[in-house]
Amino acid sequence: MASVVNVILSGGVGSRLWPLSRKAKPKQYIPLFEGQSLFELTVARNQKITDKTLMVGGIKNVDLAREFLPDANSHTIVEAAPRNTAAAIAFAALACDPDDILIVTPSDHLIENQEAYEHIMRQGIKYAEEGFLVTFGIQPTRPETGYGYIEYQGNDVLSFREKPNEDTAKEFLKKGNFLWNSGIFCFKASIYLEELFRFEPKVFRTSKEVYESANGGPFSADLSAKIPSKSIDYAVMERSERIKVIPSNFIWSDMGSYDSLYDYLQVKGHQVDSSGNMVIGTQKYVSFLGVENTILVHTEDAILVVHKRSSQDVKHLYEELENNNSPLL
Repeated sequence: MASVVNVILSGGVGSRLWPLSRKAKPKQYIPLFEGQSLFELTVARNQKITDKTLMVGGIKNVDLAREFLPDANSHTIVEAAPRNTAAAIAFAALACDPDDILIVTPSDHLIENQEAYEHIMRQGIKYAEEGFLVTFGIQPTRPETGYGYIEYQGNDVLSFREKPNEDTAKEFLKKGNFLWNSGIFCFKASIYLEELFRFEPKVFRTSKEVYESANGGPFSADLSAKIPSKSIDYAVMERSERIKVIPSNFIWSDMGSYDSLYDYLQVKGHQVDSSGNMVIGTQKYVSFLGVENTILVHTEDAILVVHKRSSQDVKHLYEELENNNSPLL
């Protein structure tokens, strides 16, 4: 009998939340959310609607994940090197029975309104049973430039759009038939592999070679390096005719940057001064003069000061540190 499997993708490093998020402990494992981590919340959120949990993540942080996985019916797939989401999901699909339904969720999203979430996921499971690849779109509440968008009509996808500039995001909001792309998916394991083989045969073949050659043991780093790095969006979702979208009304944030974290902490009562400035990570007295909507992030070995509207640019700072082989990552 086919199972419903929660595939949790946990290979990211959370570069836009540096210096809180580090390679040794990425953002999804930091207990910032009323004492819980995003990974912990992701596992708990999907327990009622799935039979099994399958985590796919990097070799550096898989040990952080294991303590939060259920004792029964949970497994981990450890990637030798990150090769993007198309390959990560292929590994999961290869590890499951062909008719298993996969609910693919990032490990670093914050979702509230559990009842609405479960209802929407069950709709997705029904579409998946019919052979569709399902994505979930979030009703936008503001002209957000940090998310991709889905243009839709009913449950049909008209187009996928890249992260827009502010004017384009405002236009999407005005048109009313655009959703934020949540990065959550649902489909049969076999259907995903069929479409991956159809559109990206090299990703399919190299992923299959890595998975099968491991024979239950560690993945080969040399073989993994041969897998083309493609996202599921580029590899499959934007090209298949089997796509359905479910407009979703649960409360969602990808918690990918400091503006999202700021909004969450503010709602939860974290202190913000009269000019909208916030301090994260220290009890030391901090005074902001002549600035507004600015975030100061304090860690033991690094301090970041960033304007809320520049939150997405932290990724560029991270890349600069990476290029310089900084020990601060």
